[in-house]
Amino acid sequence: MSDDTDPQYNVKVHVYDLSQGLARVYAPMLLGINLDAIYHTGVVVYDKEHYIDQGVKENYPGNTKYGTPIEVIDVGSTYISPEIFQEYLDELRVDEKYQAHKYDLFENNCNHFTDHMLEFLVGKNLESRILDLPKQVLNSPNGLLLKQMIGSQPIA
Repeated sequence: MSDDTDPQYNVKVHVYDLSQGLARVYAPMLLGINLDAIYHTGVVVYDKEHYIDQGVKENYPGNTKYGTPIEVIDVGSTYISPEIFQEYLDELRVDEKYQAHKYDLFENNCNHFTDHMLEFLVGKNLESRILDLPKQVLNSPNGLLLKQMIGSQPIA
């Protein structure tokens, strides 16, 4: 339990559209459903953005290859110290689940990683509209065909 003297650190989620607006245009024709975006997310805490891109990465917020976020979600604050978080990140870097070869567009992507970090930092989950997008795509009329066509190759 913490008290008012413990330092708090703001936690935000940067949300990007990997399709740069094309999902909104082409999803109805290709999948038979409406999509706002193809989401990529990163967690911003301790003045760094943490995300998956061929492994666990960090960069200064706004300086990733994903450009400018389409949305910034304030998820609250954490009392977890930067040192404890660094230990946690070091564990994730060697965790088999977060190695580049284990990336799966539908089952183990950047948004699942963000969700995992949010649970650790603030005890919350990533918004379902982002986290459940792969299920929405797979449940679309052409979702399984799309999965077979692209396999589970990284898009990031």
